[in-house]
Amino acid sequence: MAELFNPSSTAPEKPSWSSASVEAPLAERLRPQNLDELLGQNKILGEQSMLRKSLETDNIPSMIFWGPPGCGKTSLAHVIKASTKKRFVALSAISSGVKDIKTTILEAKNQKELGRGTILFIDEIHRFNKGQQDALLGAVEDGTVTLIGATTENPGFEVNGALLSRCQLILFAPLNKDDLRTLIFSALKDHPRGLMMKDVEVTDGVVDKLIAQSEGDARFLLNQIEWIAKSIGNRKVIDEKLLEEFQYKKPLRYDKSGEEHYNLISALHKSVRGSDPDAALYWLHRMIQGGEDPRFILRRLMRMSMEDVGLADPNALLLATSAREAYDFMGIPEGLIALDELTIYLSLAPKSNSCELAGMAADQIVKQTGTLPVPKEFRNPVTKVGDVLGYGKDYKYDHDSPGAYSAQEHLPKQLVGTEIYRPTQYGREKMLAERLEQLKQVKRERNQKG
Repeated sequence: MAELFNPSSTAPEKPSWSSASVEAPLAERLRPQNLDELLGQNKILGEQSMLRKSLETDNIPSMIFWGPPGCGKTSLAHVIKASTKKRFVALSAISSGVKDIKTTILEAKNQKELGRGTILFIDEIHRFNKGQQDALLGAVEDGTVTLIGATTENPGFEVNGALLSRCQLILFAPLNKDDLRTLIFSALKDHPRGLMMKDVEVTDGVVDKLIAQSEGDARFLLNQIEWIAKSIGNRKVIDEKLLEEFQYKKPLRYDKSGEEHYNLISALHKSVRGSDPDAALYWLHRMIQGGEDPRFILRRLMRMSMEDVGLADPNALLLATSAREAYDFMGIPEGLIALDELTIYLSLAPKSNSCELAGMAADQIVKQTGTLPVPKEFRNPVTKVGDVLGYGKDYKYDHDSPGAYSAQEHLPKQLVGTEIYRPTQYGREKMLAERLEQLKQVKRERNQKG
């Protein structure tokens, strides 16, 4: 992408992918044409990096480029096309299908027989379905094509494991503030394919605001600059007051079915568990402003009330169910206050995961011991056969016992003495722990008496 242009580069120009004209968007005109023009990504493209050496020797492996929008994935593919001696074919996962893939692979096989390799670049590769991705496997495996895929989504979710295992995963980072600052002045004043507005002043406040709102996305930044430049007329200063006239807000990056969806709900859950209401509210509203369904968030908050608060504060689950009802009744925007209230309450509530651990322990015991028979004293003699077999005999009715507690063993005989629920000493669960210990003491005393 043009956003990676380095104005200090002295490398000779090479043909661009699409021969960008002066009518082309600024981001396209400034697209880098060689490695030295790339701005940022020093970790993966530094002088001694394996990737740079592979590119310089034209000996690259199959790769998946993963990173946020506007960080240079497609730009690097442009640079590879301009520098490689191999045949370079570009497909878009948005508009291409299995037929296009098979045609490309067939052509690549013919070229391979003639001694020329093929690099196949697929932009937005995460948009290919399983069948389309499977169609690439054989050609990547036998070297018919060298695959380069670009994606903004986590390949672990969106790229078939078999295909991912045949590729090197290259992680791209958002451009940092220094890179973006360099890009602003390059696009406005210095680059020969840029705007060349050398007599226009840009205030520091505008630069800082543009950088902050771009969030590392150089394409967005260049589009902003171009829009502003075409709108200022004869004015020679771009200040914050002018910026407010026609600047738009960058949408939050959020995909309700992608990795960011899972990242944000994970951050919210861990913030609540970590008793950090400020962080919890931040992540909550990141999701809400990103367009997440509040009911999904409520379901997860309800789970937190059981999993992380539990019996340390049983009111947490009651508040969670009430918050769901309040949201359904009030709707947006008033109903969202219920999510705020619940999030703060859960964050500050005492924490206990004893319920979840007890359930997991019970599951494990059942798996290990199988279907142990129910002791006869706890079986209801609802038939004559049951009565003959002694169902219900020797059962002690607890309400007839002192303290309404008979101290009888209810587990199968093979499991007598097994502890499954282990209460914590936090919040209201401390009272339950004391009650449980009292009951155990009564049981020990009665057992000693025989």
